[in-house]
Amino acid sequence: MAPRAVWKGRLQIAELSCAVALHTAASTSERIGFHTLNRATGNRVRRQFVDAESGKPVESEDQVKGYALASGEYVVLDPDEIAAAVPESDKTLAVSDFIACQDIDDTYFDRPYYLTPADRAAQEAFALIREGMARRKVAALARAVLFRRVRTVLIRADDAGMIATTLNFDHEVRPAAEVFRDIPARRIKGEMLELAEHIIKTKMGEFDISGFDDRYDAALAELVKARIEGRKITPRKPAPRENVVDLMTALRESAGVAKKTSSSRKAPAGKKPAPRRKSG
Repeated sequence: MAPRAVWKGRLQIAELSCAVALHTAASTSERIGFHTLNRATGNRVRRQFVDAESGKPVESEDQVKGYALASGEYVVLDPDEIAAAVPESDKTLAVSDFIACQDIDDTYFDRPYYLTPADRAAQEAFALIREGMARRKVAALARAVLFRRVRTVLIRADDAGMIATTLNFDHEVRPAAEVFRDIPARRIKGEMLELAEHIIKTKMGEFDISGFDDRYDAALAELVKARIEGRKITPRKPAPRENVVDLMTALRESAGVAKKTSSSRKAPAGKKPAPRRKSG
């Protein structure tokens, strides 16, 4: 059974439409979380909003939103005024354009969602749109009011469903040139470049994110478990690394390590390598 949808509406392409549902694709709910406690009593600590000048607590009914001006004063906005400014939602993902998948700039990616047909009646139209996009190798750009904000959404065909990724607006993404302008231009060639290419080639693999784990979260889980069991954990110290100053020396040493690693991965003569397990 599919997880509960976080949004339902219609995917609209010209006169073609179908009912769709958005499902959260990424979640941090499984990460280790902590509460803040009073060390002396062991009780949980409760946060309060206090007046910056008087230091007195301010109850929720007396709290309002304010926009700070350069003068240090505030423009006060009532909850009803803010609610009225929220755009009305017609529950429609309206596609404006299709773009080639190769032209997608993932710098603008915000949050991914799974897009599915919302009911049986929508399955045929949904499949038609998905297969048409997959065959043409294109993605759709759509607009919708999602979670009280107007969002631009990139929609791509993926297996039996689609991936809908909300995009940051242009003014929210810093231009790369702004960050890269102080990097000096260098032309790398000869043995140095060949060694770098060799290292990359010998470490080529396939995208399989299941092979990576959150070592920090795992360490926190082990720490909590140890405390429950009354064990003491000795902090691990990172292994000392030799500081190689010369870039060419580092490349040659890395190329040697990469060559050994590549050789050790080869299956023994007469035996086929074990098939890679695909992530589900």
